[in-house]
Amino acid sequence: MSKALTKPGLSRLVNWLLIGSTPVLHHHRRSFQTLAFEEIKSSPEKPHEFTAFVLHGLLGSGRNWRSFSRSLASYLSYAQWRMVLVDLRNHGRSAEIEGLLPPHNLENAAKDLANLVRSEGWDWPDVVIGHSLGGKVALQFAKSCDNGHYGDDVSLPKQLWVLDSVPGKVIQENGDGEVEKVLRTLQSLPSTIPSRKWLVDHMLKLGFSKSLSEWIGSNLKKSGERETWAFNLDGAVQMFNSYREADYLPLLEHTPKGMEISIVRAEKSDRWSRDVIQQLDHLASKQVDEAEGKVSVHVLPNAGHWVHVDNPKGLLEIVAPRITSIA
Repeated sequence: MSKALTKPGLSRLVNWLLIGSTPVLHHHRRSFQTLAFEEIKSSPEKPHEFTAFVLHGLLGSGRNWRSFSRSLASYLSYAQWRMVLVDLRNHGRSAEIEGLLPPHNLENAAKDLANLVRSEGWDWPDVVIGHSLGGKVALQFAKSCDNGHYGDDVSLPKQLWVLDSVPGKVIQENGDGEVEKVLRTLQSLPSTIPSRKWLVDHMLKLGFSKSLSEWIGSNLKKSGERETWAFNLDGAVQMFNSYREADYLPLLEHTPKGMEISIVRAEKSDRWSRDVIQQLDHLASKQVDEAEGKVSVHVLPNAGHWVHVDNPKGLLEIVAPRITSIA
């Protein structure tokens, strides 16, 4: 099939979203001993040509990115794209899978993606989009692919999108103190919760914002007459510790040939120090060596850390046009 098709503009996308977007198809699937995932396709009746993995953040799940992924699939409908919304280990439906053994670190979280590709017999993803914790899992996946950890037949992603995730080691005063406070609070609670309302009220009393408290409350599932976490809290804490310590700035300094790593910094996010911003701007402005890939940096206006909630349209305007260059 020829891929030299007309690319719809953003104005057309807005019209689609107002009057009804291109049909998309959802599949909820889980393979034995591999990650749980959901698929969203540009066109249900046609085979896909390209694949993007979408990776959520800490304590989240793939479903958090359904709305954005639908919009992205609609924009890219000139070609046949498939969005694979993954539940990372210890999160969502993957928290129920006993075969995802420790250590719960970024290396194994990225290896889970490779195992998913192998077990399903898929081609390797053309694009990987990761938010927060998922952004560093995406960077580790690219690093491991480039180092041959998954075999010699691996195709590296052409684009990697790291959404409001500092690629270097996390310095506490740069914003993850609140994450630590949330994790300590959740660890102090019983394993079963009386109700979602009780949890939200409890978080509010402790001084957390209403939006954060309600989001934490959305991560409960029924356990008899009570509620329990929809994630493995101990495993998630281990992943967060690995996230804090991981440093992928060397990967950005020598990006694998043929790959573009795009960093999206939320304008109102408190996670970025002046030094890191300057370092990324320098990497993005340096002359590209033919033997290496490139780095680009984007600022998402009017958004805090929850980029897909605060400004989904603005995020789409950054991401979608660049992804079209692949087809």
